[in-house]
Amino acid sequence: MSSEPSPSLLSPAQRRVVAAAIALVAFIGILALLVGTITTLAWLAGFFSGVLWPLAVAGVFALILRPLVEWLERQLKLRRLAAVVLLYGSFVLFVAGALVLAVPPLASQLLDFISYAPTLWTSAQASLAAHFPRWVELIQKEFNDPVARQLIETIATESRALIAHAMPSLRAAGGGLLGVFAFATHLAIVPVYLFFFLLARGEPTEKLPRHLTFLSPGLRDDVVFLVREFVAIVESFFRGQILIGLIMGVLLGLGFTMVGLRFGFALGLAFGVLNIVPYLGTILGLAIALPLAFFQPGGGAALLGLVLLVKVLVQCIEGWVLTPKIMGDRTGLHPVVIIVAIFFWGTAFGGLLGMLFAIPLTAFFVTVWRLAKRKYFSAPHA
Repeated sequence: MSSEPSPSLLSPAQRRVVAAAIALVAFIGILALLVGTITTLAWLAGFFSGVLWPLAVAGVFALILRPLVEWLERQLKLRRLAAVVLLYGSFVLFVAGALVLAVPPLASQLLDFISYAPTLWTSAQASLAAHFPRWVELIQKEFNDPVARQLIETIATESRALIAHAMPSLRAAGGGLLGVFAFATHLAIVPVYLFFFLLARGEPTEKLPRHLTFLSPGLRDDVVFLVREFVAIVESFFRGQILIGLIMGVLLGLGFTMVGLRFGFALGLAFGVLNIVPYLGTILGLAIALPLAFFQPGGGAALLGLVLLVKVLVQCIEGWVLTPKIMGDRTGLHPVVIIVAIFFWGTAFGGLLGMLFAIPLTAFFVTVWRLAKRKYFSAPHA
């Protein structure tokens, strides 16, 4: 007697629904695990920020300066220690020369700008009252409204909290004499870390495989590859961004000075260096230089247009010449992705450290995804 197959517990449609539900639960679990991991890392980074940021700064500078140390070894036939000491001595002489020649006029311009800020504000108010009286009347009317005043106070409070959140080290430094001493100590330890990092020979990840013997060979190769990719991304990004920022700062400073912007060289140099965090120098530069050009004595729409022209020209030089020549397409990230990454990692890691490493971290995770998709998630070939 032939035995009939027992009927299935679920119909094909029900099995598809159950499979979709299991896949959704697995996706939510992976997403929750990822969010939890990032949250935990962010908490650890914030809690140990005083320990981590000196190590991070020293590590980045070691990656940037390592080729120079090796070049000194080869060209001058020096031992590693002598090459590092020579590099440190040259840096001290350079800093001493900068302190004597460049810092006094730059500091004078910055201090003059700070002292000129109240005058600029008064001049801006007078100019607005003279040329746009209806707008001034409307703004004053709205400021007298209790709801608008409460909204402004809320925005001011949130802005102060955001600044404190974005600058954890400075916030700690502003907490009193002990905080200032701790910040100075962390800053002073960076050259010590850097000295020992530069003394190390070979690639930073050269000995990594022997410490990962507990992993299978395939997974170990993937981990070593990703770590080496991250180190290479960090090295090329910061080396390129620092060089591009310095060149842009000099170009902006010279351009602003030539068109007659007050404090032009100091402001241009500062805005260029701030571009180490992508778009930060551009945003601050436009927010400060344009009002200053319009409201300074002898300024106006013509000077504002010239300052904007200088900014556009320098930005074109950066986009068409400097970045392709110096960095190439190392990160391969869209500008919108870069902006979102800066805000995301700045929020996730609680401040400036996350903003500085936003692009390398994002490029690294893009590399991880591409490797995983190619090696683990690709459809099997027929």
